[in-house]
Amino acid sequence: MHPVLIDGHWRPADATGSFTATNPATGESLADAYPVSSANDVEEALAAAARAFCEWEKLPRSALADFLRKYADLVDQRAETIARAAHEETGLPYEPRLKGVELPRTTGQLRQAADACLDPAWRLPVIDEAANLRSVLQPIGPVLVLGPNNFPLAFNGISGGDFAAAVAAGCPVIAKAHRSHPTTSRLLAEAAHEAAADLPPGSVQMIFAVDHADGLAMVADPRLGAAAFTGSRSGGLRLKRAADEVGKPFFAELSAINPVIVLPGTLVERFDAMVDETATSGLMGAGQFCTNPGLIITLAGDDTERFVAAVAERYAAAAPQPLLGPGVLKCLAESVSTLQAAGAKLIQGGEAAEGAAIAHQNTLLRIDGAAFLAQPDALQTEAFGPCTLVAVCDDIEQVRQVLSTLEGSLTGCIYSATDGSDDAAYDELAPVLAARVGRLLNDKMPTGVAVSPAMNHGGPFPATGHPHFTAVGLPAACRRFTRLACFDNVRPHRLPAILR
Repeated sequence: MHPVLIDGHWRPADATGSFTATNPATGESLADAYPVSSANDVEEALAAAARAFCEWEKLPRSALADFLRKYADLVDQRAETIARAAHEETGLPYEPRLKGVELPRTTGQLRQAADACLDPAWRLPVIDEAANLRSVLQPIGPVLVLGPNNFPLAFNGISGGDFAAAVAAGCPVIAKAHRSHPTTSRLLAEAAHEAAADLPPGSVQMIFAVDHADGLAMVADPRLGAAAFTGSRSGGLRLKRAADEVGKPFFAELSAINPVIVLPGTLVERFDAMVDETATSGLMGAGQFCTNPGLIITLAGDDTERFVAAVAERYAAAAPQPLLGPGVLKCLAESVSTLQAAGAKLIQGGEAAEGAAIAHQNTLLRIDGAAFLAQPDALQTEAFGPCTLVAVCDDIEQVRQVLSTLEGSLTGCIYSATDGSDDAAYDELAPVLAARVGRLLNDKMPTGVAVSPAMNHGGPFPATGHPHFTAVGLPAACRRFTRLACFDNVRPHRLPAILR
């Protein structure tokens, strides 16, 4: 059984059990066994992180930047091995998805975080000389990062955006690997450990799994500054409740259906392109994106009937892709059943796919606007996978009513005609939609998330646990892992360097 990385060393876990990952393309369990750590491992990791944090406060910011750059270089050097492991554990394509796109994005984030380490502006230093008051964003403390199953590199707890942002903020990290890709996480952690040779022990740690009780205790521990989570709504809310009970910051990405409104002029102007964009985005990565367009809203008419039929044809023609694991397949089947029980009509798919792979048929469902308004909560169930619900409304007022029932999402998009014929409808709907999403798009599917300082990968609950922050885009993402510190009449030589 593989060891855990705690307090600067790879050592055998104090394990209460073990697990293996599954190859989604074959349905077979993989050979390597990984430990479920006990409360003793959790205690040692927290104590080591607290010691490291005290040492980090004395480190120059350049030391953290050097670590992040070395880490990025090592990941690039080991790109093939890491991407091959991720392919085997997730079923995602080795090329272009993992090695060609996600791995360069991962190392790019690490290098952007290194730049953020050396940029004082995002820490918002304020100096009031008349009152002899100063304030600045300071590191909040050790951060626990729990990554998701769908981005084994770019959102991994030991290498992804939350990890990079926490380190750039000045916070040691305890990462919990995801059970779907433990070997990928181990390979990344080996590179991180090597890059961190000049940092205090406990700066970068990783355990593979804990039981539910130890996980809840971990997020509530007073030595932890904050926790960051990307994953299921149910699991995230359990952790959030434990953190909330003790006032611990918990930054969570939980659930989003990412509504896309297709106004009539769009189908007149660019029907084929709209079909192509809908099918491509809806089925990309087997629909396993947090920004997957799960709800398409359009208006009744002949063009809409042709549009729904054409998308259904594309869904039927595309071969089902492996899902990330048996848990994803189970949850997707339950979500499809929930949508149907609430009145959604099955147009295409709806069942597990035949064959050895863990896969589900590409699924398209339909509901009319009045029926959606009768059961809006059930019809907003997130179907994580290759599943799309089309809501066909009678008129713009009914679209507005549907939007008014929606929970928060990461994204929302409106497609409209370029000749101005949809502008009045856009002006009525956009403010309603914008209030419910973190990122408003025009004429563009939401699946891509650019790693840009201007990006907001966040949104109102339940898209995230806090609408003020983004999980993607540096240096803004770093602010989650800071606290506002004020210095009143403090002697100049005792001030943080940024405030002198």
